[in-house]
Amino acid sequence: MTVWLALVLFALGTVAGTIGSIVGLGGGVFIVPGLLFLAGLLSPLGDVTPQLAVGTSLLVVVFTALSSSLSYLRQNRVDIRSGLLFFLASGPASMLGAWINQWVSSGRFQAYFGLFLIFMAVLLTARERMRPRHVRWHVERTFTDPVSGRQYRYGYNYGIALSVSALAGLLAGFFGIGGGALMVPMMVLFFAFPPQLATATSMFTVLWTSTLGSMTHLALGNIAWLLALFLIPGAWIGGKIGSWVAMRMSGKALIWASRLVIAAVGVSLVVEGLSA
Repeated sequence: MTVWLALVLFALGTVAGTIGSIVGLGGGVFIVPGLLFLAGLLSPLGDVTPQLAVGTSLLVVVFTALSSSLSYLRQNRVDIRSGLLFFLASGPASMLGAWINQWVSSGRFQAYFGLFLIFMAVLLTARERMRPRHVRWHVERTFTDPVSGRQYRYGYNYGIALSVSALAGLLAGFFGIGGGALMVPMMVLFFAFPPQLATATSMFTVLWTSTLGSMTHLALGNIAWLLALFLIPGAWIGGKIGSWVAMRMSGKALIWASRLVIAAVGVSLVVEGLSA
């Protein structure tokens, strides 16, 4: 592998880790299409299949989530008990998603992933305009923001929490993403989690979910270790940068830019997948 290609992979990991940590997604939404794009552009990566891209991405997400989770834990922004409850459903589901992925052809995967990215971009935009839904909570908790000192009341419903977490885990294993695209809106809209707590707790859940999913991909031989070697350091640094930005800045411009990029990449993948 050439030095410049290693730098490209490092940069991809850094960008994915930074934005993924800020939004609570995990970064896989950028790594998977990035690897597939590079595979079609560069001959050294010509052997990268969707399965290899997904498995490698999910392994990188482990380190992105670990990096940002450690920072969020030091900031006292993670609800550990809620995160572990969500993981009870998302973890096994991510293993199932990883297993299903091996039966999908390259063209269909690109189309499916593109449609998912478009849906996610819409969801990330719509969640700011959607008002919290009133549902019956089985558990209620309070959170005091360590910066502002403001106290929030939130909770969750077991049925909704486990159902959405299972779907998020299934998508995480299948697409090689973290699953935060569904977890964060669920926590904010249904359970009244403050956004900063939702993002941090989502990354904590993503850490364990992606670990189980990547172990399944490892068993299936779907990890390109050389690519991961250069993606992981960038993702680790990006996770630190993202958690720092999330604490000190609104990051709205970056978040809006990421939505536009996600939507554009999604359209491109759908077109490419349907024409394959």
